[in-house]
Amino acid sequence: MEKRVAIIGTGISGLLACKYVVQLGYNPIVYEADEGIGGVWRHTIGSTKLQNSKQTYQFSDFPWDSSVKEDRPDNKQVLDYLNSYAQHFSIVPYIRFNSKVIDIDYVGESNEEMKSWELWSGNGIPFGSKGKWHITVQDTKNFSTEVHKAEFVILCIGKYSGFPNFPEFPLGKGPEIFKGKVMHSMEFSSLDNKFAAEMIKNKRVTVVGSGKSGLDIAAECADANGVTRPCTIIYRNAHWFLLEFSIWSISIGYFYYSRFAELLVHKPGENFFLFLLATLLTPLRWAISKLVETYLKWKLPLKEYGIVPNHSFHQELSACQFGLFPDFFFDKLKEGSIRIKKSQSLSFCNEGLIVDGDAKPIESDLVIFATGYKGDQKLRSIFKSPIFQKYFSMPEKSSVPLYRHIIHPRIPQVAMIGYTESISNVFTNEIGCQWVAQFLDGNIELPSIKEMEKNVKLWEENMKQYARDNFGRTCIVSCGIWYTDQLCKDMKCNPKRKKNHFAELFEPYGPSDYTDLFQQHGATNNNGLVRK
Repeated sequence: MEKRVAIIGTGISGLLACKYVVQLGYNPIVYEADEGIGGVWRHTIGSTKLQNSKQTYQFSDFPWDSSVKEDRPDNKQVLDYLNSYAQHFSIVPYIRFNSKVIDIDYVGESNEEMKSWELWSGNGIPFGSKGKWHITVQDTKNFSTEVHKAEFVILCIGKYSGFPNFPEFPLGKGPEIFKGKVMHSMEFSSLDNKFAAEMIKNKRVTVVGSGKSGLDIAAECADANGVTRPCTIIYRNAHWFLLEFSIWSISIGYFYYSRFAELLVHKPGENFFLFLLATLLTPLRWAISKLVETYLKWKLPLKEYGIVPNHSFHQELSACQFGLFPDFFFDKLKEGSIRIKKSQSLSFCNEGLIVDGDAKPIESDLVIFATGYKGDQKLRSIFKSPIFQKYFSMPEKSSVPLYRHIIHPRIPQVAMIGYTESISNVFTNEIGCQWVAQFLDGNIELPSIKEMEKNVKLWEENMKQYARDNFGRTCIVSCGIWYTDQLCKDMKCNPKRKKNHFAELFEPYGPSDYTDLFQQHGATNNNGLVRK
């Protein structure tokens, strides 16, 4: 049968997926709704910078250009880096821009047949069943639609776009009674930077939410308006944020992304010895978390502004809720260009927002909700089949149920990249794309559907064990090396990537440790492409 592969999306994971399946001889079609590559990096506010250092946020075989001197490049530099990567590895010719995928529909197998399967896709392999995917694609310029076919689909659609999460309000207390403008951070970030600057200029802006995007937008509003029209942040729970990814000049990777650090936590599927060791080392894990918290409370005026979290740093990290404060954030708080207000509930009035405990509203011209996204709903909506949609109708705060965080045990011939969050999503997604490519090439065998579902459950229970509130996020920060080890073993690669035993145990892992991983499966030609 034919082995047509379709990839949806050209963010980081889409570029990686294309590169690696091409290297194994496939000729994929990549669908992209925008006019260019980059995913969410094409739709960020002007002041957005990397949270990671560039050394941890890079492709394993494509370092940053030496002209980029900043440790944390801005959004334009990141977008330039992604474009350079796509050009260097000749990815662009495979992309169909301005091609929005409306839905995908699996055709050729009855629902009864699929329910009776014991192996994924009926046979446990990516190709071979009689079914195929029908992909409905809309041209974003003339709005015409076409249906394309593929035997295998790789979804790289991301979860931080498309379906914004808005809080619900009682009738008569929502945005409909507000005389100003209300929008989501997704909409604001998608605006042209010049237009966005004009929108917030001389406006009383209130930002709802204190995650990374909320703080960045508030900082941008403060730069635009100063103390004359301060920006107000309304938050429900404070988060542990850093000024940089180091504590007392020691990279936080040594605390949380080394093999030794992972000995301190329980891991899904661990043996009795590792279980016992993690249990015995629990006090050390607690002490490290307290050390980080003590440093942050000493270094930053958290108590002064009432933003000391009531949960541990380790819980924050395990839920992927931590981040970096924007530049000069506390200077803006001190001068009064940013105000911060804690509230467990809020409602609209004609003049602005009313928070609990206050009789006077927060007068506003513009309210921006930085309240996250519905990533599971976005994933659910792309499937035409109601049965497949139901597989993603999970209970609140459950993560997307994927084996190896890539394959849904009951949806055949499709892989999903980008639903896993780690300390650096670039190389986590890169190894995931390498895994998919090797799976397509017949080098990886899947267990039974029942075993895959059992493994999915193990990971979900583990993530909930430490996270304060994971909000349905698939966060593997506390056991990211354990996860990549499993992918390496599936690909029959040595998971231990360091030069000696000491480095293997105590040094943080990063992209450079996996530079030659894919080359272990074949010879490399002069273009750096692997051929079987």
